[in-house]
Amino acid sequence: MDAADTGARIGPNAILQLVPVLDRMQGRAARDRLMAAAGVAVPPDDAGMWPETQCRAAHLAVWQACGDRASAILSEAGQGTADYILAHRVPSVAKSLIRALPGPLGARLLARAIAQHAWTFTGSGRFRVARSRPLTFEITANPLAFPGKPCPWHAAVFQRLYETLVWPDARVEAEETPSVSRFTLFPR
Repeated sequence: MDAADTGARIGPNAILQLVPVLDRMQGRAARDRLMAAAGVAVPPDDAGMWPETQCRAAHLAVWQACGDRASAILSEAGQGTADYILAHRVPSVAKSLIRALPGPLGARLLARAIAQHAWTFTGSGRFRVARSRPLTFEITANPLAFPGKPCPWHAAVFQRLYETLVWPDARVEAEETPSVSRFTLFPR
């Protein structure tokens, strides 16, 4: 994917939830060096949508600087993002409804809500529910994915949302092709 600024935006949690994970796992000084190398400022807590290019640069810098820990760091940041979504973006009544439904119906309802809000986490990428059994999401031209590396941030967001609201033992299998990030959800 070209790193040119397309004007696309992603929710700031793509970076905001990464900061405390980097601080804890790499140290504040290493986080500051990583963000400086990426040319990315940490958004304020009340930031609106953030430039996709900066979110992408921060995630790429993690892959480049953190070696074997990169996937775990990005995954933990994705979990933090899902926790933020659950605490601040999903109304209590919706959470209760999804939890009360049988798994397949709750999964479908949550998938519909995710699809409606995909613009907040895909930037210039395109999201779709590819299959219902097993439930599979695809992001074409995922700005937070890199060649040969499944996107741990998106996988962790989806897994945390589903394990919290639908299937307590949900797991996500992520697969990356040259143009599509695929996330298949399974109840255990």
